[in-house]
Amino acid sequence: MRVVSLVPSATEILCLIGAGHTLVGRSYECDHPATVEGVPALTGSRTGTDFGDPGASASIDEQVRAATAAGEALYTLDDRLLADLRPDLILTQDLCSVCSIDDRTVRQVAGSLDPRPEVLSLNPKTVEDIYDDILRVGKAVGMARQAMHAVVSLRERADRALEHVNPYIDGPVVGFMEWTDPIFVAGHWSVQLIERAGGQHPLNRAVPRPGSGAAVGPQMAERIAGHSIAVEPEMFAAVRPEALVIAPCGLTLKQAWAETDKLAAKGWFRALPAVRAGRVAVVDGNQMFNRPGPRVIDALEFLVGWLNGREDLIPEGFPWQPWRPA
Repeated sequence: MRVVSLVPSATEILCLIGAGHTLVGRSYECDHPATVEGVPALTGSRTGTDFGDPGASASIDEQVRAATAAGEALYTLDDRLLADLRPDLILTQDLCSVCSIDDRTVRQVAGSLDPRPEVLSLNPKTVEDIYDDILRVGKAVGMARQAMHAVVSLRERADRALEHVNPYIDGPVVGFMEWTDPIFVAGHWSVQLIERAGGQHPLNRAVPRPGSGAAVGPQMAERIAGHSIAVEPEMFAAVRPEALVIAPCGLTLKQAWAETDKLAAKGWFRALPAVRAGRVAVVDGNQMFNRPGPRVIDALEFLVGWLNGREDLIPEGFPWQPWRPA
């Protein structure tokens, strides 16, 4: 089996189930675990900016919007190298064309290869979808049993963490920024993580699937949220978040910290209850929350520990720092 993974979460899934040795090609974003860095990278980004620039977030947003409006691809794919690698399976995604190379491009290139590889496209929107994707990848590489055990282990970790959440009280209102300029708030599985950890996310709530009743207790998996949405600063401030997580999609911890410092120059940000109380967490969004892979459970453990005053539950080495006004 020769596998090319063009999405970081799929690469992490492969390695989780013990199939890292099958990886012969990856996206340039696939950087975890460190053992994959020696594998050839097949993709590249057409956008970029200097995060020392005060308008870095806005600049990237403008580039993405302009390319999308013009029908231009945000990523490149080395189709010649892909052909040379002769993959049996290509793992890609169909969830977000901004985050990774799009499914249509991958299938078009794969269709020209001889022999033609199987293409498995992942489109997770919930925590349970992520578990299912682990099982799907396991089946595709002939390691279904190992994938099943991995899912059981992740579920056990999640259950242990949730034992520390009091379901009978209203937890803090959580502001979660997936991007800072413009502000995009949490969507999909990140909303589920916030609510399961005891927080409230009023700007984009999880709602019961049709026909699932109240979807509480054991049925909490039936509460789903839509995609990340853009909100104006006034709307973000109006919900008066008591805890604030800043985890811009694709940014390192250092870059996220720089973006937070820029926000600190704005009066509405300094007036937030979370900022005044020193309840701001800056997280490496490139590694955590924004990748729908096995480390969403690390993110859940972090939220449970941080929101519930149990920092001993936060995984060792979790890439975050508390931020407080100077």
